[in-house]
Amino acid sequence: MAVDKNMNVLIVDDYQTMLRIIRNLLKQLGFNNVIEATDGSAAFEALSKDEFGLVISDWNMEPMSGLELLKQVRASSGAMKDVPFIMVTAESKTENVIAAKKAGVNNYIVKPFNAETLKTKIASVLGDF
Repeated sequence: MAVDKNMNVLIVDDYQTMLRIIRNLLKQLGFNNVIEATDGSAAFEALSKDEFGLVISDWNMEPMSGLELLKQVRASSGAMKDVPFIMVTAESKTENVIAAKKAGVNNYIVKPFNAETLKTKIASVLGDF
């Protein structure tokens, strides 16, 4: 099945520069419907109102972290609970990767990363494009 590059992609980070970087990388990959949220609670609100084909979320945010967002999404009802979810973090600690996997993350990206890394991670979750 072909990846729908017109799907809504939610990117979540409390750092504006990182949001801009991820948005630009997604644009390079052909994804143009990118919605931003600056913390987990704003992201959850966006997910409650609209359908998304992918969530790319930072781990470390206040007041709701990416891991808390992931847990809330997976515990929800309806289509939201199955949305593909990629966690982005500067930390590659094994216990963090394990915690994210247990919570239901689909893939994990360690900062810094480039368009090729992002494409590989998205392809592993959604299929080749």
